[in-house]
Amino acid sequence: MGRLADARSITEWIGKTDDEKVPPRVRLRLFEQYGGVCQLSGRKIMAGEAWDLDHIRALWRGGEHRESDLHPVLKQPHREKSAEEQSIQAKCDRTRQKHLGIYPKSNPRLKSRGFASTRSDGTVKREADI
Repeated sequence: MGRLADARSITEWIGKTDDEKVPPRVRLRLFEQYGGVCQLSGRKIMAGEAWDLDHIRALWRGGEHRESDLHPVLKQPHREKSAEEQSIQAKCDRTRQKHLGIYPKSNPRLKSRGFASTRSDGTVKREADI
């Protein structure tokens, strides 16, 4: 009779929306599941250090806001990863818009009035002279 055989099964937490806050009980469960180690830097998360839960597969790439798609990471490595993913996402969005023909075209060059006409002797013709 193992200890796990007697324990009740725990259902996986699934967020109702993509920005729903992860409950403290799930944060603790994930922290213990990964042994309190940052999954980006490999460093042990010490008491009092700020840490986040990061999506293993980003939401915009088809990830889900659920317990099995989250892992603990330190704040700084998480910021760096998120910034990198944000630039990749923006590039993908621009490329997709361009392929669909909805990306804004470049603005044409401004058309100026042009140069004033000159006479054969080099003087400038003015509007009043004409």
